[in-house]
Amino acid sequence: MGKGTQAKIVAERTGLPHVSSGDLFRENIKNATGLGKLAQSYMNKGELVPDDVTIAMIRDRLSRPDCSGGALLDGFPRTTVQAQALEKLLAEFGGKVDAVPFIAAAQAALVERLSGRWTCRAEGHVFHAQHNPPQKAGRCDFDGSELYQRDDDKAETVSRRIQVYFTQTAPLIAFYRERGLLTEIDGARAIEQVTADLLAVLRK
Repeated sequence: MGKGTQAKIVAERTGLPHVSSGDLFRENIKNATGLGKLAQSYMNKGELVPDDVTIAMIRDRLSRPDCSGGALLDGFPRTTVQAQALEKLLAEFGGKVDAVPFIAAAQAALVERLSGRWTCRAEGHVFHAQHNPPQKAGRCDFDGSELYQRDDDKAETVSRRIQVYFTQTAPLIAFYRERGLLTEIDGARAIEQVTADLLAVLRK
């Protein structure tokens, strides 16, 4: 189970809104907002979306009423530059980062977990070849649509993503550890144990 799924479970248990940077990108692009069109223009050229566009999407989402009591961020920040921008943004709202759970796992386990992921074409329901297989091979349990493997879920792509992640994220881990906000959680254990540790971190 990935961080996004854990974030959804924790959000349901705590009542905090789950703010996923990936969902925000998809929402803005689907709705053709100004920020969505801007992000799409970079993506169409094969370029990374600049931090200021991503941060603007986060600011817009956190300004909504349901985030007045806090939010659970998923997929953001990814770099120290983004983390510093987040500090300034939260200060504008009179808030701050309270906790940063870091779910750690061995690279081999991450490749196995991520490369086994299959997604349904209709609604994006996610299955896993080992941990959550569909009842009928190649078909979604919920809507019967075809399951496919996204390019970024294939084993070779996953390995490259993990290398980039560790290169980019190592400084971010140090950034939050120095501030006393980071708590490392063993992601190799049972799903329920990881969830329990995440909830314990947030309750503190």
